Amino acid sequence: MPMSAAEIEALIKAGLPDAQVTVEDLRGDGDHYAATVVSAAFRGKSRVQQHQMVYAALQGRMGGALHALALQTSPPQD
Repeated sequence: MPMSAAEIEALIKAGLPDAQVTVEDLRGDGDHYAATVVSAAFRGKSRVQQHQMVYAALQGRMGGALHALALQTSPPQD
């Protein structure tokens, strides 16, 4: 069963409580999303590490309930 944008946002915020999250359904099919995630937890982390943190917050749903997620991650701009 596809996930909603709200579910994706809630999971990411549960895993990264300070995160500012924007999720967009790219095709309207509940399978292909783009997410922008800004979190202080990303400071000092590589892009790969940042993405791994988001995938961890999704609790194993990537590749299953969530087919495709294009990620843009960054720490907040001070």
